[in-house]
Amino acid sequence: MDQGKKDRVVHVHQIYIRASAQAIWDAITDPEWNGRYGYQAVQEYELKPGGKYRAIANAGMKSFGLPDTIIDGEIIEVKPLNKLVQTYRWLFNDQHRAEGFTRLTFEITASHPGFCLLTVTHDTTGAPLMSAATQTPFNEQGGGGWNWILSDIKSLLETGKIMGA
Repeated sequence: MDQGKKDRVVHVHQIYIRASAQAIWDAITDPEWNGRYGYQAVQEYELKPGGKYRAIANAGMKSFGLPDTIIDGEIIEVKPLNKLVQTYRWLFNDQHRAEGFTRLTFEITASHPGFCLLTVTHDTTGAPLMSAATQTPFNEQGGGGWNWILSDIKSLLETGKIMGA
């Protein structure tokens, strides 16, 4: 897909977290951590270029008829503790699958001592359903998008509890 710059849809989300780069990296890439916040779907990363990525539906998601693997993708770039670039595709239904892969970048930058800046850049060009859903405000029906997920990571790392706990 070759689209001009004016057609690109890129969302950038940033949050400062009182945690080490290692703790934030683990919260993103380690299934022991990443299934504890946000939508609480365990994510598995094969952390090498060309490696596989997938998010696994939790029991509640499965009760709504979602497939075992709800998101898939491929790892593009890995710089442990600093940067992870991957493709990202929802598998919730045929419409989502048809939108294809988007590009997701996590960057962790050391800031003031004891803090890091986590930046999530999501290029949703050509994926209007994902673009809209990842920008939604928090709601009890399951919305919240990246802002909610990042706030939940921050809460978990700084307090040991997710926002809803």
